[in-house]
Amino acid sequence: MLRSLNSSVSGMKAFQNKLDVIGNNIANVNTVGYKKSRIMFQDVLSQTVRGSSSPVAGGSGGTNPVQIGLGVKTAAIDTMHTPGSPMTTNLSSDLYIDGDGFFVVQNDSNAKYMTRAGNFTLDGAGNLVNPQGYKVLNFEGNPIQIDTDVYVSYTIDYNGVIKGVTPAGTSDEITTLGTVVVSNPGGLKKVGGSLYELTGNAQMNNDFTAPRIEDLIDKREFNHAGQIVSGQLEMSNVDLSEEITEMITAQRGFQANAKVITVSDSILEELVNLKR
Repeated sequence: MLRSLNSSVSGMKAFQNKLDVIGNNIANVNTVGYKKSRIMFQDVLSQTVRGSSSPVAGGSGGTNPVQIGLGVKTAAIDTMHTPGSPMTTNLSSDLYIDGDGFFVVQNDSNAKYMTRAGNFTLDGAGNLVNPQGYKVLNFEGNPIQIDTDVYVSYTIDYNGVIKGVTPAGTSDEITTLGTVVVSNPGGLKKVGGSLYELTGNAQMNNDFTAPRIEDLIDKREFNHAGQIVSGQLEMSNVDLSEEITEMITAQRGFQANAKVITVSDSILEELVNLKR
């Protein structure tokens, strides 16, 4: 059997994965807080036809190894945490982090997740929640609640401090948004809904275990997390022109591998016909 058949099949599978990644990026071009993915390839084991030899003093020179590659495989699918473009909405509950931080939300089971999507709203009880109804946490790791019976409106400054305005026009500090910064954002696990789950490769403790998100929540130290901008949202960092170009490259690569399979099949057909 020709090696080119197996190599081309692996190439078609690899480019199919690339098209899957590109398709998902394009589908999320308008998703708030979405971070695009990229796929990286690497060659698989090469078959050594002839080994290398060292040069001999006063004799023959050295020769290089003769190897035939056996195809390609997916090496990694990375999440690119480059900043997306801010979109102005003028809604005080829409938040944008101008930096490397993440918001922290909590579901009914007290499971905590990280997100860059700041399209929050106030529910009927005054809780600041995301579209799934998960509660946004403050710097102490507690859900943020704004008593609508006490305050007629609220503001959020660049430090994440939430201030409520009373009917008398006075301003009270309610709480402060909590943010999280991890050393390797690419190590976070996507769980859907623009949410991320903390893993050991994103942030580790001294004992080389994954810490809890609540242990990483920023304690009013916003310099490294970034400033909070109210009335703006971070849009997807997908570049359509780049994705279309990559899609054309993947399409041509898939076609070229399919052509190699066709040529290999023609060669095998000629070998079979030699007996006639």
